[in-house]
Amino acid sequence: MDDDVISERLRRRVRRDFPDAEVAKGVFGALRVLAAELADSRQGIERLLASAVFIAVGDIDRFISAVRCARSDWRDLLVAGGLGNEDWPSVLDRELGPRA
Repeated sequence: MDDDVISERLRRRVRRDFPDAEVAKGVFGALRVLAAELADSRQGIERLLASAVFIAVGDIDRFISAVRCARSDWRDLLVAGGLGNEDWPSVLDRELGPRA
């Protein structure tokens, strides 16, 4: 899967939340796999991936739990990540910054 599946603004957030380069690399890899697994969910991939990152708040164990949650039910992931309501686009912009 292309690196492009992870938006630049989400990349910045991952680097900020996971400053250790090796940990961030692992997070990026897991996000790419998750994007492929959730491609049929009919939800925006950025929204789904951001939910996992938001849940983690920089903690790799919380991130792993978020990925497990996503694999079980992506709707639970969105709710837990704060992106389950109609205002999710504005939440994404507030948390990640505007789209480039």
